[in-house]
Amino acid sequence: MRLYLTALKPTDSVTDGFLPAAEALGCRVTILTDRPEQHPGAVACDVRDPRAVIDAIEQLGRPDAIFSNSDHLQVETALAAAYFGLPGKDWRACLAAKNKFLMRRRLAEAGVERVSSVRLAPGDPVLGGLPYPLVVKPREGVASEDVLLVERDLAGAVATLRKRRPGEALVVEEYLEGPLRTLETLGDAEGVRVLGGFRTTLGPLPYFVEERLDWAPDGPREHVLAALGALGVGFGACHTEYVVTPAGPRVVEVNYRVIGDHCDFLLADVLGVPVFEWILRVHLGDDVPAVPDTSRFGSAVSLVADRSGTITSAPGAAELVSDGVRLWHRPLRAIGDVVEQTHTNRDYLGVIRAVGPDRARVEAAIEGFRAARPWVLG
Repeated sequence: MRLYLTALKPTDSVTDGFLPAAEALGCRVTILTDRPEQHPGAVACDVRDPRAVIDAIEQLGRPDAIFSNSDHLQVETALAAAYFGLPGKDWRACLAAKNKFLMRRRLAEAGVERVSSVRLAPGDPVLGGLPYPLVVKPREGVASEDVLLVERDLAGAVATLRKRRPGEALVVEEYLEGPLRTLETLGDAEGVRVLGGFRTTLGPLPYFVEERLDWAPDGPREHVLAALGALGVGFGACHTEYVVTPAGPRVVEVNYRVIGDHCDFLLADVLGVPVFEWILRVHLGDDVPAVPDTSRFGSAVSLVADRSGTITSAPGAAELVSDGVRLWHRPLRAIGDVVEQTHTNRDYLGVIRAVGPDRARVEAAIEGFRAARPWVLG
């Protein structure tokens, strides 16, 4: 089987997740990327242009599947899959999910939910009279980067983001207050299966840095599934974030790929299934297997720099088992690195994920590891 994978920068999800899964499935993998020097054996291609992707694949050989886990390449990859008549996502759903203004429009038009949202193209004046608090963010941003809670001076916040992201459109939305949750889904030709969900802990406002995710599969699903249906999102993996407000669940964003920041590995650990293989099998035309019940608990904790500085001490990669809990630590920075605090996920120093029979033992393992092996900034 010939699998083409489109990619930008290398990620752990691809390197340690999807590539081993493809090998286990017996696939011959070709990576198409605009950064071939960063991917061993990759083929250079302007992956942001579906015409270039299609042309490259025609030259290299007929595909059995075309896949991407990149937030930025879902539309292009979907169009290429459609050209070759392969299972894939609807490119219109990929576009509506990625573009937060289009997402709000589609959900409102379908009568699923209405969240006040204004699009600001580069150079557009900032409207007055919008009720605070507000959230301003890039229209097509990811990972909570440059997302700000604004309680006054919207014009100042917009000016700040425009300096960071010149030429990009922004959206200004009402602030959704309440617990932040996720829903993880995987769809095939027959429909959507719920894999589970997480409860998200954020760092201090006005920023929205995700510091921790805890397994919480019992959240309200119906509203989120209705929203995904209205967007046309179904086939393949999807990671949806939503807030449980006093008025009911409201979608924050739809990420039409598997959850990241090592929670994809955590999802596989908790369920005890090869999630990366399941996702690729769907793109190869198979059905999603039955999702098992699980009594396990899991957490992923991002170790976040609370200030700028130079890393003087840090734990290395680790995999430990104690008291029924399996714990992994993945360093993302190294001793000697200079950290400039950005209030985004670029402040992550490392990530701990742990799975065990209950929350108490998982929590104890995580806290024990952090106490014994701290990250130190000088």
